[in-house]
Amino acid sequence: MGTQVAEKVYVAIGTDQQEGFSTLEWALRKWSSPSISIVILFLHAANNTSKDYVYTPLGKLPANYMSDERSEGIRKMKEEENDKLLSRYKAFCGKVKAEVLKIEKCNEPLQKLLLEVISRFRITKLVMEITLMKSSSGKSHGALSGSFQIHHRKPEFCQLFILSEGKLVFLREENSEGFIEDDQGDRANGKGTLGDWSGQIKPNEKNLCPTASSSMPSRSPDQWENNVEEIESYFHQLISLNSDEVGPEAENETLWNGPDVQESKSAGDTVEMLRIKIGRARDVTESKKKEAKANVERNARAEWAICLCTRRSEELEARIDEEIATRVDLKKELDNAEEEVCEVLNEFEGKKGKLSSMLELQRELSNRLQQSSLAKYSVEAELDKAVTKRAEMLREIEEWRRQRDVLQRRIEFCKEKDAIGMANRLTDSSFECKEFTAEEIRVATDNFSERLRLKSAGDSTNVYRGKLNHTAVAIKLYDSENGLSHEDFQAEVKVLSQIRHPHLVSMIGFCSEPKCIVFEYMHNGCLRDALFYAPRSSRDSNLNWHARVQMAAQVCSGLAFLHSARPRPIAHGNLNPSKILLDRNLVAKIYGFRTSWYYLPNMESDFWAFGNLVLQLLTGRNWAGLVDEAIVMDRAHIVKVLDDGAGKWPVDLAVGLAGIALRCLSANDGPPDTELSMATVKREIDLVRKKAEEIMAGREHEAAAEGGEEEDSDVPRVFICPIFQDVMKNPHLAADGFSYELEAMEEWFRTGHDTSPMTNLKLNHKLLISNHALRSLIHDWHNKRSIPLS
Repeated sequence: MGTQVAEKVYVAIGTDQQEGFSTLEWALRKWSSPSISIVILFLHAANNTSKDYVYTPLGKLPANYMSDERSEGIRKMKEEENDKLLSRYKAFCGKVKAEVLKIEKCNEPLQKLLLEVISRFRITKLVMEITLMKSSSGKSHGALSGSFQIHHRKPEFCQLFILSEGKLVFLREENSEGFIEDDQGDRANGKGTLGDWSGQIKPNEKNLCPTASSSMPSRSPDQWENNVEEIESYFHQLISLNSDEVGPEAENETLWNGPDVQESKSAGDTVEMLRIKIGRARDVTESKKKEAKANVERNARAEWAICLCTRRSEELEARIDEEIATRVDLKKELDNAEEEVCEVLNEFEGKKGKLSSMLELQRELSNRLQQSSLAKYSVEAELDKAVTKRAEMLREIEEWRRQRDVLQRRIEFCKEKDAIGMANRLTDSSFECKEFTAEEIRVATDNFSERLRLKSAGDSTNVYRGKLNHTAVAIKLYDSENGLSHEDFQAEVKVLSQIRHPHLVSMIGFCSEPKCIVFEYMHNGCLRDALFYAPRSSRDSNLNWHARVQMAAQVCSGLAFLHSARPRPIAHGNLNPSKILLDRNLVAKIYGFRTSWYYLPNMESDFWAFGNLVLQLLTGRNWAGLVDEAIVMDRAHIVKVLDDGAGKWPVDLAVGLAGIALRCLSANDGPPDTELSMATVKREIDLVRKKAEEIMAGREHEAAAEGGEEEDSDVPRVFICPIFQDVMKNPHLAADGFSYELEAMEEWFRTGHDTSPMTNLKLNHKLLISNHALRSLIHDWHNKRSIPLS
């Protein structure tokens, strides 16, 4: 976009400072926009000297009164005064852009000169004081006449602003008569001629020029200024008299030798001739008398002019001497200024040297910047390669994720298959639980060492951890004195040996004396400890919302199995988080149901207990008022009480799970719900679990697509070695389809095992295959946890 050209306002001013500043002040008040620039039309005399006169600051003097040197000094002094005055004019404009246009005044009228300047520079706005025209003519009526001429003859594109004593006035003509009017509408004279107006512009102005009859000047301070025009007129008159003067010889010759007088021989003619000559002599005498009288007046006037000029000359000489003294002072000031300029120049040279050093430093920095730019381009190229490589790695990671999902599905399938197969084998009529000897039990428990006694919530139990046939087991010891009788103990062993389900703790064997039952060992203890007493960090990493949904579904599956037992259903009777045990994979299994309730048909207590368990999984809270509070819960309240330690719950899923819990809690209130059964609850909660699986799969897909977001802080189960219970470093695939740490399986085989640590089935072979895909996934997971992404 181009630069906007500033509009120019021309202000015509002369050497009168008060008039000039007043005119500039009016123009600056009217146009204060930054887009306006002021052009000062400075009107000054073309030359201070002429053939006959010398123009000085004190007036106009005859040329022969001044020497050439003084005339040249006066001319230079006048130029300096004009330059200083113009500098003050420009400084007065302040921030407004100002420029100067010098106009030399010639002998031609000022109005004609201004009209030529308007046309030459195409001036669109011109501001002038009306007395500017008077300064050229010396008379007020000349100022008005000149102003009217400019007003009438200016081009149409020019706007003329005429001021009088700092106020805008308007020139008007009505009925062939002119008048001036100010910006308030007041007229200087409603009717009159230009001669009448001249007195109204300067009311106190008087004609100070003496008439021809004035014999002696008055001794006023402004005597020279008041009589300068008359002196000039007298000077021109003297010049004309010198050129037109006739000598006395010519007059005498004309008197006595006129063409009409001839000598006569007769006496009468002689008398007549004398009479004629006497008449002519009388006329000449009268003429001479008049001339003598005029000469007396001229002499008196000459003496007045000589006296006035002499006095003026003395004043001029005094002022010239004063100017010379002033010039001496100015010369001293100039010398001081030159010394200061020298100091400034020396300082400038010093700074110039510093600037050279800085320029050298700038060049060096520029070279370094150029090198840095080249290095930057090189790094950007490498970065592009790294981005391309990263994209390829992300594609590989996506493929590894797909393989991981396949492995997880395979693992889940194998776990379910193995659990169902084991349950089927244990329920086979040909299966019989193994009866262990007392010695085997004491060896397994290190003679029931307190070190191996299991604790729950800090309290000791009657269950011991042991190892039978290189397998970890849990041995529940019964009190022989206050415990079960031999018949009741055998009956409980018989019932437990006939119940097999993936989500019920399986009995491995028993011992008659001491009375104890051997169960499979659950590595992660009971749900109560994990949910309420475990450290917050461990609870947050293991019991996330997805794991809790899985546990609720698994407990429901175990209860549904008990309630569907034949020939009669079995009720647990004491279901709570301490009766839910977790294996190494956090699979929930029910424990501690009472075999004495084998034929008990009332199932409402299990419904209520399961509903309470689901609420505890949702809220992470365990207190008596939880059920009463849950009955009045709405959707918004459920969202508020969700356990944030489980991560961000999907709201719809949490609300659905809470609805199932509330339905189970209401089983004891009112008439029995014939449609409510644990099988029905299992179908509903399986739908919730399926929805949770879809949400988890969607989140994993989104994380893979975004390719850079941090994964959930939970350790994927497939990364954990089933034996060491820690993230694997060198995973290997065994014959049972599960991956183990290589060191763990080698130790497993060295101790004489030939069965699967997961299924306890005999392995077809002992060959271990390196699982490269799983190792890459574990490596990628470690990198994402240790290096935050930008």
